[in-house]
Amino acid sequence: MLLDKLKRALPAREDPRHIVALDIGTEFVKALIARLDDDELTIIGVGRQHQSLSDMHSGAIADIGGVVRNCEAALSDAEQQAGIQAKRVVIGIAGELVKGLTQTIRYKRPQPDLPLDVREMEFIIEKVQERAQTKAQKQIAWETGNNDVEIKLVNSAIVSIHIDGYKVSNPIGFQGKDVAVQIYTAFAPMVHIGALERTASELDLDLIAVAAEPFAVARSVLGTDASSNFTAILADVGGGTTDIAVVNDGGVEGTKMFGIGGRSFTRTIATDMDIAFEDAEKLKLALDGANLKPDVRQAVNTAVDKTLEVWLNGVELALGEFDAIDHLPTRLFLCGGGASLDKLMRALNERDWHHDLPFPRKPTVERIHPSQVAGIHDSTGEVADHTFITAMGLLRVGYDTMVGSSDSSIKDKFNRILSI
Repeated sequence: MLLDKLKRALPAREDPRHIVALDIGTEFVKALIARLDDDELTIIGVGRQHQSLSDMHSGAIADIGGVVRNCEAALSDAEQQAGIQAKRVVIGIAGELVKGLTQTIRYKRPQPDLPLDVREMEFIIEKVQERAQTKAQKQIAWETGNNDVEIKLVNSAIVSIHIDGYKVSNPIGFQGKDVAVQIYTAFAPMVHIGALERTASELDLDLIAVAAEPFAVARSVLGTDASSNFTAILADVGGGTTDIAVVNDGGVEGTKMFGIGGRSFTRTIATDMDIAFEDAEKLKLALDGANLKPDVRQAVNTAVDKTLEVWLNGVELALGEFDAIDHLPTRLFLCGGGASLDKLMRALNERDWHHDLPFPRKPTVERIHPSQVAGIHDSTGEVADHTFITAMGLLRVGYDTMVGSSDSSIKDKFNRILSI
């Protein structure tokens, strides 16, 4: 760790145009350093470090010291490549106790003939956030059995605004009686956020934002286009959890998480074949190759199928909770290391997991490629596949926090306020 700190001390220049994204995953820590050029982000440094089994639990930090050491190593590589030490950092947060909700508040204006102004909109948004926090608090208290658990808002973004049933992108100046505002909010327990704040402090970084990881993935594909009509289901299959976001017409309808990820497949292989976790991981990674003996391949396939059935049920249950949506999007994009398993992709394409869900037709399934991330360019050549999408999304959240969107719509202005 001392060597990593010495290495990190080498690039002494700091530039406020630079930002760090730390994707602290169950399996790997990924660090990206990007430079802000007008409204584009250019990745100039990449680092990656493997995590120990005891460092994370269900997507949340379990050993702060171990995670800090891994972050040091990943940051050292990224900073050496970038030739600069950036201080501003965005860190992702995941886990089953991170609650993402989209709620609609309907507000009857006492003076419908007067034009809406910014102060009135801020009052409405505050009421939505208060209602969402109460609901998230009750849900987390029920799941943990602790009524005193403290939670904090980590992300908030406007999904849509309607006045007397008419959708508007800028409500300021409109008259009308009934205002309906849909806002996505994500809350997390303070104990998880505190661990991230301590990690940033130990790394001597300025934590400018904490982002729910499915929200970050959604931001990665939405970019700065305020009028985006992007509609899809996004699934980040990590080592410890699977995080799902439903995006409709450019707005995040909600996020769900469940505690089955890539390591769940590895544990089943290790248990069924009575081998060490590390050996089971090697067999899992070799499953898509041609070098396994037939009997070993069959045993690995049998173990993977057992967990895959449970994982598909988790996806079905998570999507089934989006009961306010008439029809689910028919495009499913995957990212994260767990999505590297070809057998998982084939199961989504070939099995009947979607039949009891409100899909108008069978969804298409593909992995997100970095080239599909708007407004972020990789100059290193190392951000080459779907495993870096979450980290790229964290860069986008950092961009939103630092400068907001270049578009001048009221939706963007409020989203800038909400993201701070």
